[in-house]
Amino acid sequence: MHELSLCEALIDQVEEEVQRCVQGGSVVGVDVVVGPLSGVHPESLRFAFELLVPGTILERARMNLIQSRPTCHCRRCRARVEVDGLPVACPECGDADIEIVGGGEILLQSIEIEDPS
Repeated sequence: MHELSLCEALIDQVEEEVQRCVQGGSVVGVDVVVGPLSGVHPESLRFAFELLVPGTILERARMNLIQSRPTCHCRRCRARVEVDGLPVACPECGDADIEIVGGGEILLQSIEIEDPS
């Protein structure tokens, strides 16, 4: 389950960002973007998060998973269209000279900090 090591890296990243940017307060939420082509199973990532956060600055945090969608970029007609699955041709013009952009990411989008006052 590589979601465990990904979650460890996510926790490390949050801890580093909070240490670098914040003067107190605790983490109450994180938004994480997961693409369908990333190979990450969202529920396994959520399970790993719940397993690993006790004893960290994320102990009281909730993780909001945001699913991104891949985009098909056609080199012929220059269309950029969000797609489900993996198309073999441009949804706009039907040409096969396409590139799938995005959808493979796992990205820490935001960290929500509780105001200490």
